Parts: sequence; C-alpha cells; structure tokens
Amino acid sequence: MSDTQRMPSGEELATEIPSGILPGIPYADLPEPTTFRKIVGPSVVLLATSIGSGEYVLWPFITSQVGLVAMWMAMVGITMQYFINMEIERYTLATGETAVTGFTRMWKPWGMIMVVLALVSWGWPGWATGASTALTFVLGTGTDAVPFITIAALIAIGIALTVSPVVYQLVEKFQMVLVGIIVLFIIVAVFVAIDGQTYVELGKGVVSFGQVPADIPTATLLGALAFAGAGGTVNLVQSNWIRDKGLGMGARIPRIVSPFTGEEEAMVSTGYFFRRDEENMRRWRGWWRLANHEQFWLFLVVGGLSIMLMSALTFATIGTGSEATDFDFVKLEGEALQEAVAPWFGQFFWIAGIVVLLSTNLGVLDHMGRITADVLKVDFLRDNDKWTESRIYFVVIWAEILFGAIVLLTVVDAPLVLLVIASSINGVVMFIYSALLIQLNWGKMPEEIKLRSYRLVVMGLTVLFFGYFSVVVIIDQFGNLFGG
Repeated sequence: MSDTQRMPSGEELATEIPSGILPGIPYADLPEPTTFRKIVGPSVVLLATSIGSGEYVLWPFITSQVGLVAMWMAMVGITMQYFINMEIERYTLATGETAVTGFTRMWKPWGMIMVVLALVSWGWPGWATGASTALTFVLGTGTDAVPFITIAALIAIGIALTVSPVVYQLVEKFQMVLVGIIVLFIIVAVFVAIDGQTYVELGKGVVSFGQVPADIPTATLLGALAFAGAGGTVNLVQSNWIRDKGLGMGARIPRIVSPFTGEEEAMVSTGYFFRRDEENMRRWRGWWRLANHEQFWLFLVVGGLSIMLMSALTFATIGTGSEATDFDFVKLEGEALQEAVAPWFGQFFWIAGIVVLLSTNLGVLDHMGRITADVLKVDFLRDNDKWTESRIYFVVIWAEILFGAIVLLTVVDAPLVLLVIASSINGVVMFIYSALLIQLNWGKMPEEIKLRSYRLVVMGLTVLFFGYFSVVVIIDQFGNLFGG
C-alpha cells in the first residue's frame, strides 16, 4: 500500500483507516468543539433507554429476591459501560462512522452479526407490555386488554418517529422529558420512602465485592450486569446518536430524517479522518473532553444513582425473599408505597413506571432501526440512491412493530424463558464487542488518539468479566437443553 492514495474525486485517502473491505475515507478537518450545553443529549437518550430495563425492573427484582447484596455488581457493570461507551464514541468522534462500521472494516460479517444479535435480544415487545401492565395497576383493571394497549402504544411510537423531520431531535426531546419525570420521582422517594437502615444496607451492598447471590440464576445475573446501564447492542448505537447530534466528525454525516417531512440524503454513512496536526489535535482534545463529561455525569452518575435508589426503594417497601414473579413485584411495591406513604405516591410509582418503560421501548425501536439501517446501507446498498439509510430505518421500525403485534396477539403466555435468555444474550454481545473495540481503537487507531493507559486495562478487565459470565451462561443453557 502506497503512502498516498486518492479517491476518484482526487481527495487523498486516510490510509490509517482499514479500507480492504469497505471503501477508504478521505481526510477532513475536525469541526470546532462546541459547549457542554450544546452536546447534552446522547447520554440522556441512552440513560432513558436503560432506566426501564435495569433501573426500574431487573435490579429492583433482584433486590426483592435477595436484598441489596449485589449492588456492587450493578456499580461495576455501569462503570464498565461508561468505559465501553467512550470507546464506542472514540471511533465515531474521530471518523464519523459508527463503531459497527469500524468492526465491518476488520471483518465484513460483523455488521450482520450485530444486527441479528440486536433483533434477537430486543425484538420482543416486553417493555411496552410492562408499561401497559403498569397502566392496569393505575386504573385498577384486569390485564385482558394489555396486548391491545401495547399494540396501540407501539403504533403511537412508530407514528411519532415517522413524522418527525429529524428523528434524533424527537427522540432526544422525548427522552429528556421522561428522564425528568423519573428523576423527580426518585428525588421525592429519597425523602419520603427510604429510611436510614435501608441506606446502611445499600452501603454494605455497594462494598460487598465478590459476594454473588446463590439464589439468582446466572443468566439473570448476566442480564442484570448488561442492564446496569443500557446493555447489549443499545450501547453501540451511541455512535449513531452522537453522529446525529453532530459531535466530532459526525457533523459531516447525514442524519436520519422522515421520508415524508424531512430532506433525505442518499450519501453513504462512511466517514472521514483527520490529520493529527496541531489544530486538529486541539479540536480532538476538546471533543474528547466534552464527550467524557457528558457521558460521566449524565450516564454514569445519574444512572448509577438511579439503580441504587430504585433498588433501595424496593428493599424499603417489600423487603427481601419475595416470591413475586413476572411483574407482580412492581404491583406489590406500588401497593406498599400506598400504605407506607400515601395513595398518591403508589400511583406516582406506577405512572413513573409507565413513563420509563415506554421510553425504553422508544429507544429499543429506534436503536434496532438505526443499527440495521446503518449496516444494510454501508455493507450492501452503498450505490443504491433509492434506499437511503432513512428509508431503510423506517421499514425496519414498522416491521418491528408488526412483529410485536403478531407476538402479542398470538402468544397466549409471554415468552418469559426467551426474554431471560435474550437479556443474557446482551451480556454475551458485550463480551464480543468489548474485544472488538480493543482491536479497533488500540490496534487500528494512530498513536495520538488510540486506546491506551488505564482505559486499555479497564477494557481488558471488561472482556474478562463479561467473558466469564458468558461462558457460564452458555454452559448452563446447554446443560438445560440436554437435560444436564
């Protein structure tokens, strides 16, 4: 490979970025960094998607079974996700491409593998179903209408995404409102529903490193670790969100817009790379600092506090050793809050649940559409002007909604076993792409911006952590499959 390669247009190619599988990308200057206030958004979207899975459901459920002893695992899990997210952002800030496109540059099948894992892990309409179930708690009705309420909610989300001129802007505004509601609930709960002894137990759980509850199946623990934050392929779509927000080199990439109300661009979402001269490195340090601050405060700090306080609320209201299954523990917790605090507070708890579960389902639909559209456009439809990334995105969104409706109308009992397995798959996915991020950002990036130092150590430990639990889960599942 020569030192200088050029595109047909005459632009010089950035030979640092692998170009054997996907076309090479040209050099371009990084845009100037902006202010912290203007970049706030992607971490809030990620947080809103995570709250309905780990913070409101899975970690409180574990608490209802065994208490707060596993809180240290939640804190380790969300801290690892902070470092994972920043490595996902590193590649996108530098190139404007998604991390999945970066994986594809190393081996083409990685793109479709990530699409399949996203659809298998997140395709079930479980979060919208949870929101509909919580609505029946508020209304005091039975659950017979849950499938129909859920389908209506999915269609409403689909319409909202379809008519928004710039999809990311709608997602960001919607998720900011929903995060505000759940944060308000948590603030009230801190003062009116959580007692001093609960905080003592919470502190003990946070520092009980190495203590793993024996009564919780490994698959559930792996799913909870993945959901200590967003989890699975949702973290990967942080690339797409910061790109649509216009962070770093993402400002040079077209955004997903409505085919009805937005102005589409057929341009393929491959990126650019910058020369490491003095000015570009100054801009790079500015973008990296801003992105780290946004991710640290709005994902790690707010997300970690949410997990701890929602779990503490469960401990303070229904204690441990609960035999409640499925979503029953949420109903029990709301009833306990009605008795212990006031009737309105139990209602507030369920309403907050409706809000956060719908926010999660919005993020889930959006993330599956984005990751699928990105891979299909970049890998297979680069030269097709008709199938823009935006159009592929909306086809995928409505196909997901149709699939969810079919599941809700034809499956009498919710596929709980499949949902547990799917949640644990997210942990396996994180093991895979954590290793790929090391290969991409340490092995392929130039020295000036590559993954190194303590971040490299943390990413290595993350691979080992998720790898251990993934192997244990796979062995357990094969044992169950063959009657072991």
